[in-house]
This record gives sequence, structure tokens and C-alpha cells, in this order.
Amino acid sequence: MEPALLSCLNPHCRAQFAVEEVLYTCPRCGALIEATYPGMALDPAATKRMWRERRMSNAPLDQSGVWRYREMLGFVDTTVHEVVTLREGNTPLLPAPPAAQFGGLDALVFKHQGFNPTGSFKDNGMTCGATQGLRLGMQRVACVSTGNTSASMAAYASSAGMTPIIFLPHGNISYGKLAQALEYGALTLQVEANFDQILALVRVLADETGIYLLNSVNPFRIEGQKTIMVEMLDQRDWQVPDWVVVPGGNLGNISAFGKGFRELLAMGFIDKLPRFAVIQAAGSAPFYDYFLNRSEFHPIPDPETLATAIRIGDPVSWPKAIQVIDDSNGVVESVTEQEIADAKAIVGRCGIGCEPASAATLAGIRKLTAAGVMAPDADVVAILTGNVLKDPDYIYKYHTGQLKTPSGEMIAPGYGNSPVVVPNDPGKIVALLAERVGS
Repeated sequence: MEPALLSCLNPHCRAQFAVEEVLYTCPRCGALIEATYPGMALDPAATKRMWRERRMSNAPLDQSGVWRYREMLGFVDTTVHEVVTLREGNTPLLPAPPAAQFGGLDALVFKHQGFNPTGSFKDNGMTCGATQGLRLGMQRVACVSTGNTSASMAAYASSAGMTPIIFLPHGNISYGKLAQALEYGALTLQVEANFDQILALVRVLADETGIYLLNSVNPFRIEGQKTIMVEMLDQRDWQVPDWVVVPGGNLGNISAFGKGFRELLAMGFIDKLPRFAVIQAAGSAPFYDYFLNRSEFHPIPDPETLATAIRIGDPVSWPKAIQVIDDSNGVVESVTEQEIADAKAIVGRCGIGCEPASAATLAGIRKLTAAGVMAPDADVVAILTGNVLKDPDYIYKYHTGQLKTPSGEMIAPGYGNSPVVVPNDPGKIVALLAERVGS
């Protein structure tokens, strides 16, 4: 295989650069870039067998659900360069009958990325981004984050001996996620601006100070995240589902998933693509608006949603994401705060649990089946992006009837489960139990 390259995605440019260059966008035209592997060719049967055998290995790289598939990650030679891993990936496929019924499907399976080391899918990408940073000799790495990215970057940077610097909006954040960043030793700067404004600021700072940026605009983050789909197919014995449903915030995941499927299809590992559905929160849905209108992409200056992980009004990866949607005959949908909150409660009733942004998938599935876009008997895999304990305040407020939308409207706890105060009286408690759960 020829050396890996960084390639411009603009079809009118297609400039190529060495993979060792520190680039986030094309210096010639400003378009997004991605890692490419000219001449990459793997024998599907032999490679599938090797990947499956690695599950039995105790080697650190084989125990990682990302680096187990390292033949797909040609930007680094793992026999030469140090890999930063916390044994990420290895996330399960979980059948969820109550969620399927709620969503109008005969069956539904969740690929739950909340089982990662820091509790979200960000770890799949961060292991690659941090590895590239270490390879380039970077001492300081940075990201802009409302939560999950900061937790992941702090953990991976600290484990590799690099200094993590986090920029985040002041106020209106998840303290469950912020606590992780603080615990992992990150220098945390709360800026009085929104996510998109801060990202523009940090892009300037990165250029001026030499700090390595590890937001999803980093092409190596995308490389790690594409292995989520490789692992999912491995777990399904390489049977491609009809649909893959993904929450949409910065749109890095959908971009990565599409890239992974394209590469596997080109090498003969699979014979078709799934249809992709991206689900956005109604108050932060610029990609949904673009999908409907197809004129010009219009960012949302002040995005709002309680699902903080997808509260992004100017997603940098939208050009990659729309390519994935178009190539797969996919769709984009938006869901309200009420729909997200109710769907999240239903996921919980499956014994699974997830962060609010994850529940957008189930809320979107419910709308897509009701509209006839998704058939009830479709084979659907929905991505849960984060752990249930990422936003504990959200959970408590919903179940106790205290949750409000960003504009102050009450969210009805249609599937609420409020705690019950009882007296220290065995007889009254027995009577209450008989009333509530039967004898």
C-alpha cells in the first residue's frame, strides 16, 4: 500500500498533503480534509478471520475495539509508533424490545457507545487523535466541548503525558461531563460565548501557539470513529443492517460511519450500504434545514437544546455528512425536547439508559416509522452515544416533573417515575406496595 495522505474533499481541488502535516482544512481552498489510503487492499475472508481471532488476545492493541481493526487505520504504523489506548471500543449490541415497540418497529438493537472508558463514542476517535498528536511530538492538545469530547480528550491526553486544554461555554453545560475533565487534570477555560464561536477562537489560537486541536475537524478523530461500524459489522457477522440511526450534532459520527462503510464496500467486505438517518434536536437543527431545502447551509447562531452533546449550530462536518446521506439514500429528521425526553425514559425502561442526545435516535425512529419512511420490519441499529450518568440532573428533573425546555416550557413526564416518600410504618408500606406493584 502507498503511504497514507491527507486529501482535500473539494472535488474541484483534491489537493493532497503528507499525513505528518498539521492540517484540519485544506490550505488551498479551505475545504475539509480526510485521511486516505491509496492502494489499500485487504483480503476480506482472511482479514475478518484475523480480526475475530484477535478477540482472544491479551495484547493491548488487540483488546482495543479500535486498534483491533488497525489495518483500516493506515495513517500510523503500530509496530513503530506508540499508540494511546484505554481499551476503548468493545461496545455491545443490545436488543431493546420496549424501545422497538415505542419506535414502531418489530425489533431494534442499540450499539451503545456509553460502554467506552470515559462513557461516550468520543473515545473511539480520541485514541487515534491522541496517537497522531503523540506521533507529531505535540506537548499540548486542545478541544472545544460541551462535555463528552472534553472528558475523552482529557483522559487520553493525560494518559499519554500531554497537557489537555479545554475550552467550553460558560454556563449551561453538563456537570457530569465537566467533572470528568476536571478529574482527568485538564486546564479548563470557560469562555463567555457559544460552542461555534469558541471553536473559531480556538482555531486561531491553535495556529498561533502550536497547540494540537482534537475536535472532530481533526481528520484522525474520524478515522477512529469509523471503526464503530467495523466492530458493529463484525458483531453482526458482516450482515449490513437496513438502517443505521445516529444523533446529529457536529456530524463527525455520520461522516466517519459513511467513510468506514465506503472503504469496506470498495474492498469487498460488504455488498451494500445501509440507509443512514441523522436525528437533530429541533432547536439545533441546521443540517435538517439544509436537507429539506438544499440551497445554502445556514448555521444557527444560538442553538438551544437540553441534549447538550448535540447543541451545535454550525457543524463543521456537514459537507462530509451530506455526502453520506446522499450516497445511502438516507434522511435527516428533527425532534422536540419533549420527544427526546420521552424517548430517553423508554430507553431506560429497557434497562439500558443513555444521555439525552442518544435518545434522539429513538425519538427520530418513532417519527420515521409513523411517516412510513422506515418500515416496521426494517433491520435497524441505533447508536447510543453516551452513558446514562452523563446528565444526571436531566434524569431527576424529568422524572420529578421539573424539567423545562431552554425557553422555559415545562416538559411533561409522560413516562415519569418519581420517588415516593413513605412513613416509617410497615403496614402502610405493604399497602402501598400492593397498590403499586401488586401482591
